[in-house]
Parts: sequence; C-alpha cells; structure tokens
Amino acid sequence: MLFSIILGGIIGWIAGKLMDSPGGVLRNILLGIVGSAVGSFLARAIGLGATGTIGVILIGVAGACVVILVCRWIFK
Repeated sequence: MLFSIILGGIIGWIAGKLMDSPGGVLRNILLGIVGSAVGSFLARAIGLGATGTIGVILIGVAGACVVILVCRWIFK
C-alpha cells in the first residue's frame, strides 16, 4: 500500500512536470493513482503490458498525462 502511494506520487509528479500542471503533493498522488489505472486500462485495450517498475511508471505517466489533458478540456 505504501509503495503504491509513493509510486503514485512519483508518477503524478512526472506527469505534472511533463504537462506543466501545477499542484501539490496530494494532487500528484491522486493524479498518479488515477493515471496508473487509466494507463493500465488503455495499454491492455491496445494489447500492451507493463513488466517491472519502469514499465509501470511509463504506462502510469502516459495515463496521468491523458487524465491531465481530459481535465483541461473539461474544466477550461
């Protein structure tokens, strides 16, 4: 559980920096967790899978970037 929260925070922080999205630690953790779920779903939908921590981080960051993009469209 703690590892997931830490990994979610890292994923959210990376995605926030890539997408130039402001936010605090809690927002980054939530964004990372939701982004990981979205990224995992999208990756499985197109036939990709993550192996290892690096793979999980890459797919999570991609998913978090998608979440940031969708939120920007909705809350514009």
